[in-house]
Amino acid sequence: MGTRVGVSWMGGVDGKCWYCQHNMENLCDSPTFTGYTVNGGYAEYAAVRNDFVFPLPSALDDLHVAPLLCAGIIGFRSLRVAGVQPGERVGLFGFGASAHLAIAVLRAWKCEIYISTRVESHRQLAESLGAVWVGGEKDRPPVDLDRAVTFAPSGNVVVSALSCLRKGGVVAINAIHLDRMPAFDYDKLLWGERQIRSVTNMTRSDARDFLEVAATIGLRPKVTAFPLSQVNEALMAVKEDAINGAAVILLYK
Repeated sequence: MGTRVGVSWMGGVDGKCWYCQHNMENLCDSPTFTGYTVNGGYAEYAAVRNDFVFPLPSALDDLHVAPLLCAGIIGFRSLRVAGVQPGERVGLFGFGASAHLAIAVLRAWKCEIYISTRVESHRQLAESLGAVWVGGEKDRPPVDLDRAVTFAPSGNVVVSALSCLRKGGVVAINAIHLDRMPAFDYDKLLWGERQIRSVTNMTRSDARDFLEVAATIGLRPKVTAFPLSQVNEALMAVKEDAINGAAVILLYK
């Protein structure tokens, strides 16, 4: 009683399908999602499964812990899917709500971070958060990358990230939808055991592990708050890349 907890995108799994039985609950055949298949998200109250809530770091207030539960966890999973190891060279392609939290984890892991994004204000934020190189969407990092994560829903960005990898490198696609995958030169871009992997949902283990990391490193997101009455303005600002960091909707004053 009295424990402050958070609810994430993944609201439940069936626990019975092949994926759940093989420790891949993020791929569950019959999942539930907060605010999508079950009510919640934009609500003052919500009924949730007690095995899908997570204790929150006491060091972060409600405003700053909110982005950790969605953008933060999925960004953390993206780093795992990409197989990031401490000290590696990692590229983040796109720099919105998820990437600006992932960069804090990468810094804690002593990685060299290379950022490619089309928005000037996002480039400035990335530089202030410790990226060793920041460029535009058509610029190429000065070194070959060990890993890359793409956050933009663009197949062209995936190909750009792939072109920056060393042999054996991995691109993780952090996008629910992708506009298209353009044709590309297999011999130049994929040959050499480079890999493209998709990121799908998250697991409870991802959530618990990320929140523990966030508390340990003192992660503090950059947020822009909107009252519930301005939710449409918030969504439009996100769509237009007009926010540095994450947008947070306040249900109370």
